[in-house]
Amino acid sequence: PSVPASPRLTSSSSPPERKSSIIKAVLFDLPAAQSVRYVPDGLLVIEAGQVKAFGSYGALQHQYADVPMTHYLDRLIVPGFVDTHIHFPQTEMIAAFGTQLLDWLERYTFPTEAKFKDPDYAQRITAFFLDELLKNGTTTALVYGTVHPESVEAFFAEAERRQLRMIAGKVMMDRHAPDYLCDTPESSYAESKRLIERWHGRGRLHYAVTPRFAVTSSAEQLRLAGQLLAEFPDVYLQTHISENLHEVAWVGSLFPEAQDYLDVYDRAGLVGDRSVFAHGIHLSDREWARLHAAKSAIAFCPTSNLFLGSGLFQLKQACDRAIKVGLGTDVGGGTSFSLLQTAAEGYKVCQLQQHTLSAFQALFLATLGGARALSLDAQIGSFDVGKEADFTVLHPRATPLLALRNPQGTPESLEALADRLFSTIMLGCDRVVWATHILGESVYQQVSI
Repeated sequence: PSVPASPRLTSSSSPPERKSSIIKAVLFDLPAAQSVRYVPDGLLVIEAGQVKAFGSYGALQHQYADVPMTHYLDRLIVPGFVDTHIHFPQTEMIAAFGTQLLDWLERYTFPTEAKFKDPDYAQRITAFFLDELLKNGTTTALVYGTVHPESVEAFFAEAERRQLRMIAGKVMMDRHAPDYLCDTPESSYAESKRLIERWHGRGRLHYAVTPRFAVTSSAEQLRLAGQLLAEFPDVYLQTHISENLHEVAWVGSLFPEAQDYLDVYDRAGLVGDRSVFAHGIHLSDREWARLHAAKSAIAFCPTSNLFLGSGLFQLKQACDRAIKVGLGTDVGGGTSFSLLQTAAEGYKVCQLQQHTLSAFQALFLATLGGARALSLDAQIGSFDVGKEADFTVLHPRATPLLALRNPQGTPESLEALADRLFSTIMLGCDRVVWATHILGESVYQQVSI
């Protein structure tokens, strides 16, 4: 099927020349979990795609009087959003009716993913997918391909063309799936290794070894996934864990020698400081402790967890145990590309457990928290000098309802800012994202119709 292009996105076939520039707007970031940096009349100075200076207009204007300036009046600039778990091949099947996880995979996911053996189809969906990320303010994501190497080749080629910082990997899956989607332990190892050698560390791209989950990988395939991590220690590991109670029970029956679900991965050498486990809803105390000790991360995917009836992630438990957590949209089990909407559902998940997620905490998870979960906090996630200038321009009065809710003018206190951020999260969507910048260059700009 044809995939509609977005008329609001701009791109070029060759990288633009990186010049110095200044952005004047309300600036906000969270340089640490409990730290808020707010500049109501701010300047963001960008040089060669990196943050050169960040501060007030009064303090910086004279130093950069000759540098071209872009004004975002009545807009709020935040670091680019980071999505720690998403499946680009499931874009076409988002919001597919189903029962729960395992049935949903059989009915919708596997047939859709079969199409990605076709490189042309993979390229079309990749372009649409990345357009959707950018129009929702997401500048970095940890992404699943399919079992087909063609899917990952297409994804990396398009991400490289756009100069995006992205992580992706070919799914490894040798059992409990249709024959047309199964590889073998040996082929998955060989194909993943070729992709690592071709793409990992190329520009702003990274590779993630990607066994889908323990149900669909044999012990031998998991062992070879661990061998890849040993051979290439700076690549990532992404997989699923403890999303659904039936899934957890099935894993226990498939791996009776393991102490628990996480131990299945641990025995294969897959639990480390660059491992990101999606969901983690039904974890034991031992698994929580092991994740902390290994410095592994969890992707919190509230829209998917609610849509599939999987359960409520214990964010407070994760925070109390100092485990790295980022937000994941988990498209297509998740129902939105927007990390604002994802954060809004995360707030509700926490409320159901008598825990309150503040607006600042939610934005931390969507920016620097996500960057930390992906071990990219030295490169992205805040406006610290030297970091890459990927950022999102928010319009807190983008819709009539938001305009009614959020009065004109710049918030004068952190309390007023928190209120504006909270309403923007709870009522926000892609219309709130006014512009998205990659390495300082505008790659998406909302237009008035």
